[in-house]
Amino acid sequence: MYGTQESRRNISFDYQSHVISYRPSIYTRRANITVKFQDLYEFTVEGNVDDVNILNEVRERVRQQGRVWWALEASKGANWYLETNVSSSLKGSLKFSALANAVTMGRLIRKGIPPVWRPKVWFTLSGAAKKKSTVPESYYSDLTKATTGEVTAATKQIDHDLPRTFPGHPWLDTPEGHAALRRVLVVYSFRDSYVGYCQGLNYVAALLLLVMKTEEDAFWMLAVLLENVLVNDCYTNNLTGCHVEQRVFKDLLAKKLPKIASHLEELEFDVSLVATEWFLCLFSKSLPSETTLRVWDILFYEGAKVLFNVALAIFKMKEDELLLTQHVGDVVHILQKTTHHLFDPDELLGVAFDKIGSMTTNTISKERKKLEPEVMAELDERLRRLNSPKAEGS
Repeated sequence: MYGTQESRRNISFDYQSHVISYRPSIYTRRANITVKFQDLYEFTVEGNVDDVNILNEVRERVRQQGRVWWALEASKGANWYLETNVSSSLKGSLKFSALANAVTMGRLIRKGIPPVWRPKVWFTLSGAAKKKSTVPESYYSDLTKATTGEVTAATKQIDHDLPRTFPGHPWLDTPEGHAALRRVLVVYSFRDSYVGYCQGLNYVAALLLLVMKTEEDAFWMLAVLLENVLVNDCYTNNLTGCHVEQRVFKDLLAKKLPKIASHLEELEFDVSLVATEWFLCLFSKSLPSETTLRVWDILFYEGAKVLFNVALAIFKMKEDELLLTQHVGDVVHILQKTTHHLFDPDELLGVAFDKIGSMTTNTISKERKKLEPEVMAELDERLRRLNSPKAEGS
């Protein structure tokens, strides 16, 4: 089974055999055609030849980054990444220029965690390993057995969503894949009955399964994500946390990209039309998987602030086009087309951190605290209207 400890599916082989290079002919490069291929995590990708060429360049950078990480292990030992800073003395001992510039762990991670390293680095640096260590070794298996056959509102919704989670994927969209994903989601719904299950978690958990390669590790990554990394109440019944994040994002858009914000306001465009999915699914339904995981590399190390950087960057990258739009539908189309073809994570993250400007976790927290009362009041008013007798409104 893909998601079990006993039979791991080795997605990350070695770099030379693992990172596929696509080489269209010179005649094909000149043609505006659509090509299909599988990415690193076996998702079928559609793009033009320019996209393929971009992927080739990105994967060469992945190879180079892999060499840096292996060199660090050779010099510092197996758990070198637990150190907060890479020693400057390594600059002279290693020949890779990328390492000379990456003097902190944060910079290394922003350059991308190589796929073969990603499971163990995520598990350690996110706090998932520490969280797992606080419970008995058999916690996940015991909870899996205890919840087998149980039927709740959450399990019913999970069963409904399984076939709709990345349909067509060669493992996720199989009985085996559905079973593994179901166990992770059901077990978590019993671990935290306040959250239970919310649509969007199925995509997040599915991608975690593909990266972590075992159900138990994926479960603990989901736990640390919901309990420590993301804002509270993002996935509860009324999505309070998600509504707050949308309001924070709207305010940040006005501050960081005022021209776009003003134009979208004239069009009466609500940013939640696109950003709700971005924040609930953590871009897993919007960006190509390899780009999404580069965002998650930073998410598990620096926290949820990166979601705002990335969301703002998507708007910034298409600023000129967005300012010419006349209809809400045009805005949605531009943003969806852009996200689906963002095959170069370095381009996206370059804009997110170099052109959007610095945003600290403390800044985001202050914005949340400032806007939460207003959002809660609106949600309460909406609930009051929904629960009022229809006769009062007639």
